[in-house]
Amino acid sequence: MIIILKKDAEKSQVDSLLNWLKARHITPNVSAGERETVIGCVGDVAKMDIGLVQALSVVERVQRIQEPYKAANRKFHPMDSVIDCSGVKIGGGNFQVIAGPCSVESIDQMIGIAKSVKASGATMLRGGAFKPRTSPYSFQGLGKQGLDILLEAKKETGLPIVTELMAIEHLPLFNDVDVIQIGARNMQNFDLLKEVGAMTKKPILLKRGMSATLQELLMSAEYIMASGNPNVMLCERGIRTFETATRNTIDLTVIPVLKRLSHLPIVIDPSHSTGYAHLVEPCAMGATAMGADALIIEVHNDPPHALCDGVQSQTPEVFDDTMKRVMAIRPHAWQAK
Repeated sequence: MIIILKKDAEKSQVDSLLNWLKARHITPNVSAGERETVIGCVGDVAKMDIGLVQALSVVERVQRIQEPYKAANRKFHPMDSVIDCSGVKIGGGNFQVIAGPCSVESIDQMIGIAKSVKASGATMLRGGAFKPRTSPYSFQGLGKQGLDILLEAKKETGLPIVTELMAIEHLPLFNDVDVIQIGARNMQNFDLLKEVGAMTKKPILLKRGMSATLQELLMSAEYIMASGNPNVMLCERGIRTFETATRNTIDLTVIPVLKRLSHLPIVIDPSHSTGYAHLVEPCAMGATAMGADALIIEVHNDPPHALCDGVQSQTPEVFDDTMKRVMAIRPHAWQAK
């Protein structure tokens, strides 16, 4: 249920209403916009008398909502959320590009790529230290050593880092990580989602599962937010369909659909979505034009010899060209650190 307050509502009246809701074991989330203030009511509101609430002098109108997600719902939070990633903001008109290799391989590789993507205009650095792989014989990442290398690249360039958390017992290792990624395979690992919601306030980049509906994605975001962490970004990384010409099927319709349903920033991953480096640039341009809040692009200095996903990784030179085209589409949305 949401309560829309009158424009001339006095603070004492609002505080009285909030206390009244809390006394009934309802958690009120207040969102103050330019035109109106909305109170989202989380809890068992089924037995609440809407007429009684509507009769309060401070209330403009009351509306029940049908969607099972509350905290992620735009009805609860009409204004776009802006997620601060160690000084780099995503959402609310702030557009960013996250770039780097699929996997951290060596310190020279990571620092070299970090300097290159920053020179091209990327504002955040990605790299996998812990890698979920389909085959147990594939490269699984360098683990803690990979995190240490990422932090060295951060010191060299100043770029905030984004890397994937696979198990909650690794969370203490992520103290200096700026954005924690929850991968597609863990989108419905609800115990992990609840833990990152309760144990950290770091921004969470939540990737859509390869067969997940948008409601399922939003419900996964809800697990994190309901546990106490509101700093969630939704990432489209392609879904599994019957098509075999691409690794996955990129679903750019998520941008207008999720913008309507939720206030959370939307990140598009054209690398995993397509699986081929030559498809990354056009899909990145399309996502940018459609209003994505950020892109996350894989860049490798030597894709043919990459230990992971080289076929979908751009070279630094190709990435530089992609950045010029992306920045031409949204020149006024750029917000560098």
